[in-house]
Amino acid sequence: MRWSVCDDTRVTLSALDRRIIALALPALGTLAIEPLYILVDTAIVGRLGTAKLAGLAIAGTVLLTITALLGFMQYGVTPEVAHARGSGDGERARVVANDALWLAVLLGVPVAVTVALLARPLARLLGATGGVLDAATTYLSISAIGLPFVFITLVGHGVMRGHNDLRKPLLIVLAANVANVVIEIVVVYGFKMGIAGSAWSTVVVQVLAAGAFATILGPHLARVRPAWQRIKPFLVIGGHLGLRSAAMLVVWITVTRVAAHVDTPTLAAHQVLFQLFSFLALILDALAIPAQSLVAGAMGGLDAGSAMAVGWSSAKLSLYVGGGLCVLVGATSPFVPHIFTGDGAVISRVTAGLLFLAVIQIPGAVAFALDGALIGGQDGKFLGRAAVFNLVAYAPFLIATLVHPALGIGGLWGGQLAWMTLRAVVNARRFKSKRWMPAVALTG
Repeated sequence: MRWSVCDDTRVTLSALDRRIIALALPALGTLAIEPLYILVDTAIVGRLGTAKLAGLAIAGTVLLTITALLGFMQYGVTPEVAHARGSGDGERARVVANDALWLAVLLGVPVAVTVALLARPLARLLGATGGVLDAATTYLSISAIGLPFVFITLVGHGVMRGHNDLRKPLLIVLAANVANVVIEIVVVYGFKMGIAGSAWSTVVVQVLAAGAFATILGPHLARVRPAWQRIKPFLVIGGHLGLRSAAMLVVWITVTRVAAHVDTPTLAAHQVLFQLFSFLALILDALAIPAQSLVAGAMGGLDAGSAMAVGWSSAKLSLYVGGGLCVLVGATSPFVPHIFTGDGAVISRVTAGLLFLAVIQIPGAVAFALDGALIGGQDGKFLGRAAVFNLVAYAPFLIATLVHPALGIGGLWGGQLAWMTLRAVVNARRFKSKRWMPAVALTG
């Protein structure tokens, strides 16, 4: 089936636009796992004091680093499953899902043990000291228990996206996040468990969510043992996507480290800004998720025209949403900081940072949408190399802020704006070139 990017020259929604939106709405819920958990933690822990909030910033950075580096289990399995379905090979789709689930378990347990044992050194490595170090260590050592269950959940998302079935994951995620809010409020404030209670409540919910995903994956799994010859190509794909994630994480980790170097209020403000960035990214990424599965399905059927139409339609819709978010974040910047903290120094820094965050939504819309299209086109090798190249836009801002700490939030988040803009330009040029398509699809 071939789609046109739009029906005519009017600002209307084509059938393809509507299909992407129909998939994007439940995708928004399925994306809200670790970032939304930590955003809730940020709002609750923020009321426990600036040191606790700064400690959460350190621990949250470590946890998001780990889940991002191993995110290939999610982003790798989606196009593999969708491509197999597009080519009519249902059994291969089930085998891929089975192998991905085994990989989540085999990697999850040793990673969890390692993080728990190294919680304090990892927090110290990111610049935590004193009360901030104690808070970060407590949160991180407890949260490590939930990591294997997070990986199972990531695979569950990836498989269901490959089948374009996002309603069941949406119900699971909504239930999990509501439960997280309720349990956390009771444990932190009712039982007076502080930041430890925040971490434990999140772990409990992660276990329950993983169990629910394991249940709905049943019909989509082959009953075969994992085999190295099947898992090895998946790890190669994961290596490319892992390089992409690692390069992006350089930005997020170094900005946290430099924020800690500036002062504690800047680090606490960065925690708020980063969690808001992560939350808003979910909205834009929701439009990239349909691009992953629909482009992969089109490539499985050797339909280059449909693949291009999906990518451009996703980018167009994402720009509409990004523009709206830009206006919303800018307009609410004087009020939002008060939700997270009562510290005047932190509030002033968050307010300034929100203006950068608002503008970031525009290039972010293009970068995210075409990331999804290129992942669906299994162009992970290029995305990995491009992610490393994109660091040239951020590095000067990082160095300048390190040398002149007075630049503070403006220097750090100005750098992220430059980085996101370069990502958008590079992705757009690659997608338009069609060099990511196999020759057989271009001639098919």
